[in-house]
Amino acid sequence: MAEVVEISDQTFESVIANAGKPALVDFWAPWCGPCRMMHPVLESLAESVGESAVIARCNVDDSPSLAGRFGVSAIPTMILFKDGNQVETMVGVTPEDELKKKIEANL
Repeated sequence: MAEVVEISDQTFESVIANAGKPALVDFWAPWCGPCRMMHPVLESLAESVGESAVIARCNVDDSPSLAGRFGVSAIPTMILFKDGNQVETMVGVTPEDELKKKIEANL
């Protein structure tokens, strides 16, 4: 069963950059209403894509330098990585089918 992985400054390289498959990271914060709306979407997406991609979340309050590294200035921001490189950025609440299409295009 695939699940959403929590990442931080310390785990980004091992979980995302070296994943060997597309990885979608949701930059979020617990106080952000739209971010909380994305949680069930990401859980469902993780189930849907299974082991073909990594679905992760990064709390910007806990890892501000990681958010800064990728220019996150508004949340929620979803960034899609392929081979450790940023390939797509989506800001705001994004439908699951749109996220899935972007992941599938980078498999």
